[in-house]
Amino acid sequence: MSTHSEPPIAANPAKGQEVFDLDRAHVFHSWSAQSLISPLPIATGRGSYFWDFEGNRYLDFSCQLVFTNIGFQHPKVVKAIQDQAELLTTVAPQAANAARGEAAKRITELAGEKHQKVFFTNGGADAVENAIRMARIHTHKHKILSFYRSYHGNTTSAITATGDPRRWPNEYAYGHVHFFGPYLYRSSFWAKNEEEECERALKHLEEVIIFEGPNTIAAILIESVVGTAGVLIPPKGYLEGVRALADKYGILWIADEVMSGFGRTGKWFGYQHSSVEPDLLVFAKGVNSGYVPLGGVVISEEVAATFDEKVFPGGLTYSGHPLACASAVATIDAMKEEKIVENAQDLGERVIGPALRDLAQRHQVIGEVRGVGVFWALDLVKNRQSREPLAPYGQSSEAINLFVSECKKNGLMPFNNFNRIHVVPPCNISEREFMEGIAIMDKAFDAIDKYYEKS
Repeated sequence: MSTHSEPPIAANPAKGQEVFDLDRAHVFHSWSAQSLISPLPIATGRGSYFWDFEGNRYLDFSCQLVFTNIGFQHPKVVKAIQDQAELLTTVAPQAANAARGEAAKRITELAGEKHQKVFFTNGGADAVENAIRMARIHTHKHKILSFYRSYHGNTTSAITATGDPRRWPNEYAYGHVHFFGPYLYRSSFWAKNEEEECERALKHLEEVIIFEGPNTIAAILIESVVGTAGVLIPPKGYLEGVRALADKYGILWIADEVMSGFGRTGKWFGYQHSSVEPDLLVFAKGVNSGYVPLGGVVISEEVAATFDEKVFPGGLTYSGHPLACASAVATIDAMKEEKIVENAQDLGERVIGPALRDLAQRHQVIGEVRGVGVFWALDLVKNRQSREPLAPYGQSSEAINLFVSECKKNGLMPFNNFNRIHVVPPCNISEREFMEGIAIMDKAFDAIDKYYEKS
């Protein structure tokens, strides 16, 4: 893809100050103590970069919240939104419209033959919410099993299904049970290799199912590749094992593909690295790179049939919004035409993985490198033998804050979570752009190498 060395618009610090002042006067931010934040006013973006009003350019290794899979301002998608706005800006969900039907067709074609229907939502959280609703009604059971290391959104059931600390002040839904998924670097099962981790993690899951009562469990809800909680790649055979346990005990498998879907892992969906398919598939983010809010549930024929004669008790005013669906159609078409998913796979194998492992050779604070496609994480530690995290669970640290500050100072927007740095650039980032980011990260690691505690 083309690179951008000059700002697409002129610097305007006065406008930047106006934007900042308006934000601080009137905008209430998510996940924040309002008086302690200082949001960066962003003026515009192109491809893998965005600019602030001072004219400073940032290479985006965060994809904002891991959703700009095709980068900023992709011209084909922008034009599709403009064209749809001229034709039909909005319509109620009970009507049919071309954009919605075309988007559903393209999404189901990517998901496989057993999935022919899409329920559209406005984002990932309400998609999870409705997938849980479908599973409970279909199975006539109520419990939902999910990982401790997970994030599923901030609506009632979705946040209760979440494992990370954002769940703690938000636990109001019922029937949610958490279990440990595979994570060899910090194994809960004393495993020495991936095969042991997989076998023991599945044994643990089956024990949870037995002790909770299979006749009470509607679904197992898991991210196909755990995202915010660590970019945890399931070991070979794990998803097949989940599918087998779900079938054995009459439980549905809900694959959360909100972050791992639409090219992020080098496949259209993360579960496609396995040989099995889920019953329900939840998507958002990369389906249209967040250009217009959109999410949804891809529904298997068996589950969809439950509602042929039974009313589905759910709906959203903006379900399948024409602007959002038109942007999804254009995004999927562009990804196919430009081989963006293939680029993600190739770049991950040939460039990203080797570059990050090379960083780990030079900086001992990097305890583990893991990832696939354009979905990677660096597990940062105080000491490689003890594997003590460089920031406590649920918190940041002086070292992590310094790393982030150094990256931003040199024109890179990183994604940090607890003791981890996630490397999640656009799926169509170029090799040259990626290596530009690696050089900035290398300097930032130089600044925090002093926090490593030698044995």
